[in-house]
Amino acid sequence: METPRIIIAIDGFSSCGKSTMAKDLARRIGYTYIDSGAMYRAVTLYCLQNGIITGDSVDTRRLEAEINDLHITFAADAESGKQCTYLNGVCVEQAIRSMEVSRHVSTVSKLSFVRTALVDAQRRIGQEKGIVMDGRDIGTTVFPDAELKIFVTASARTRAQRRADEMKAAGTPVNIDEIEQNIAQRDHNDLTREISPLRKADDAIELDNSHMSIDEQNEWLLARYRETIDRIATSKA
Repeated sequence: METPRIIIAIDGFSSCGKSTMAKDLARRIGYTYIDSGAMYRAVTLYCLQNGIITGDSVDTRRLEAEINDLHITFAADAESGKQCTYLNGVCVEQAIRSMEVSRHVSTVSKLSFVRTALVDAQRRIGQEKGIVMDGRDIGTTVFPDAELKIFVTASARTRAQRRADEMKAAGTPVNIDEIEQNIAQRDHNDLTREISPLRKADDAIELDNSHMSIDEQNEWLLARYRETIDRIATSKA
């Protein structure tokens, strides 16, 4: 019997390691990985680069007029082989991870027309299934019928350290206290926004990976995938 292709939705708080485990699973099972958070970061970067954000305010009229001209795609880097985010054909993978983007992404992502545009794009990507997508509202809003839903959490300090390690590896100066404050603010924004607030789907499996190694969380997720496939196969037998 052919192995069914499914949608795997991984939601959770920022800097929980969602992307790391999602990428690893997609690679191991031959699925496409989609980083929904990178899409919102790419829109935020566009705003910063084009004067749409001034201070803490967003020129929403201009962004709404231009949002459909933003084309966000994912492709493997020719040299490293790692998947990168492209904004209108330009690789922005490192630029979207800056603290400046992190400071403004929650403000941009809560705009209803931004969420509508990106959710539509994400659903188009998922039409053929065989994808692993991570974000804040994948299992609740984007793909409420996903066959496997995971909700990831970890302590704020653990997440700040992980983010700091990523930034150091990329050669970006870090201040872990500033990073932790940013994470706490993003948590508040994600949990309290009016449109698609961060929450665990009723049928999601929760994972607190505060004290897990990357290998341990990757094996845990692979086991959940195999259980889901076995369950689907059994139901069709």
